[in-house]
Amino acid sequence: MGNEESVSSGSREQTIPGWGSVEFGRRLGLKALGATALVGGVAALAEASSAAAATKSGTIKIGYVTPSTGALADFAGPDKFVLSLIRASSQYAKGITIGKTKYKIEIIVKNSQSDPSIAGQVATELIQSSGVDLIVTSSAPETTIPVSAVCEGAGVPCLSTVCPWEAWWGGFTGNSIGAAGNAVGTPPEFCSMFFFGVPEFVECFLPMWNRVLAKTNANQVYAGMFPNDSDGNAFRAAWPPTQNAIVGAEKGTPWTFVDGGAYTDLTSDYTNMISTFKTGSGGKSCDFFINCPLPPDFNTFWKQASQQDWNPKLATVAKVMLFPTDVYALGDLSNNVATDAWFTPNSPYKSSLTGMTANTFAANYQKVTKQQWVQSMGSTYSLFEIVIQALKKVHNPHDRKAVAAAFKQVNYDGMCGPLNFSAATNPAKGIGIIKPVGIQWKPGSTELVGHKKFSWSPWVVDNTLNKHIPIQAALEPTNA
Repeated sequence: MGNEESVSSGSREQTIPGWGSVEFGRRLGLKALGATALVGGVAALAEASSAAAATKSGTIKIGYVTPSTGALADFAGPDKFVLSLIRASSQYAKGITIGKTKYKIEIIVKNSQSDPSIAGQVATELIQSSGVDLIVTSSAPETTIPVSAVCEGAGVPCLSTVCPWEAWWGGFTGNSIGAAGNAVGTPPEFCSMFFFGVPEFVECFLPMWNRVLAKTNANQVYAGMFPNDSDGNAFRAAWPPTQNAIVGAEKGTPWTFVDGGAYTDLTSDYTNMISTFKTGSGGKSCDFFINCPLPPDFNTFWKQASQQDWNPKLATVAKVMLFPTDVYALGDLSNNVATDAWFTPNSPYKSSLTGMTANTFAANYQKVTKQQWVQSMGSTYSLFEIVIQALKKVHNPHDRKAVAAAFKQVNYDGMCGPLNFSAATNPAKGIGIIKPVGIQWKPGSTELVGHKKFSWSPWVVDNTLNKHIPIQAALEPTNA
C-alpha cells in the first residue's frame, strides 16, 4: 500500500504498441480497474464517490499519487520540497473562498511505488477511504494511466502530467490515435492532462540535428536504440513517420533511419547493435542518434559505443539523461549529450500562487536540499497551480462534474509557462501542451541565484519550439 500523509478526429487509425498506443495504455488501465475491483468494485466506488461529493464539507481534499519509491523515484525526488512550498502558499495555507464560503485545503499523498497496480489501488483508497474531491498525479504512463482509469470510472476529477499525451489518451477510455498521430474519440469526462507527445519530441530534436548537419560533414543517417518494451516499440513506430512528415512539410531532404533492433531490457552486450550503427545505410554510418531505453541500459550501451569507436555527431536521447544521476554515472561521456526539457530555471516563468520566479524556485531547492534541480519539480508545482485555477471557476468545489469541466477550461501562466487546456491547436480538449526546449549536458553550473556549483548542468542550446526560454550555450556536436 502507499504511504499517506495529511500534509480532431480522423477516419483511419493505427495501433502503436507502446506508451503511444491504445493497447499498452489499456493494459495499464485494466490493471488499475482490476485493483479497484479487489477493493469493492468500480460501481461501488462510483456510488461512494457520488455520496462523498454530495457532502458539504468545509475542506477540499486533494489526493496526490506519485512514485516516491521504485524505478520512477527520480521523478518524485523534489516532491517534499515542492509540497512544502505549495502548502505554505496563501491559497493552500489560508484556504480559498468560493462563492461566499471559505474552504480549507488538505493534500493527501500516496506512493504508487512505481507499480501500475498499486497506483490504481492507492487512487481507490483516496476515493473510498479519504473521500478526496479530486486527484492529481505525475510521472510516466505506469503512474498516470492507472490513476486516471480509476478516477474516470469513479467520476472523480483527475489531472495528470509527465506522460506523453498519446499514451494517456488511449490508455483508459477506449480512444485511439489516428494514422496522422491525431486524437480520435471522445475526451474523458473527468480527466485532463498536460505534457507533450511525439511531435514535440521530433520538433525539439530535429532542429538540433539540422544545425549540426549544416556545420559538419555528417551523414544524414540516424540510429534508433529502441528496446522491445512499451516505450521502445512506440518510438520505433511513431518517430520515423512523424519525422518524415515534418521534413516533408519543410521540403527538406529525407533522413535515413537505421533500427538497432528490438533488444531486451537490461541487455549487457550491445556489440551487434553498435556494429549495425557503424555500418549504417548505403555505405554511410549513422551520425545521429535517438533512443528511449532504461537508464542503466543507456549507460552500458554508451560506454560500449565509445569503446568500440562509434561516436555519432549528435546524440539526442529520450527517457534518459533527464536527471543528474544519469549524467554523473557516465562522467565525461555525458558531454554534449542532448535531450528535451519541459522546465528550466532560466525561463521567464513564475508561480501563479506566489510570484516566485523559476530561477528562485530552483535555487531555493538546491539551497534547501543540497541537490541539483530537476525538471519534474516544475511540472509537480504546476499541478497544484492548475487546481487553484480550476477551483476558481466553480460554485461548489465538491461538485465533481463542475470541477472536471473547469480543468478543461484552464488557461493561465505558471511555473511551466502558458498552458491552455481548450486551445484549438491541442490534440483534444483537456490536453495542455508544454513546448520543450533542447538542452545539452555540459561541464559547469548554469547561473542560479545563490546556486551551488555542480560538475555538470543542462544548458539550453535550442529554443525552436519555445522562444520564451533564452539559449544559454552553443549547440555543439556530441562527438566533434
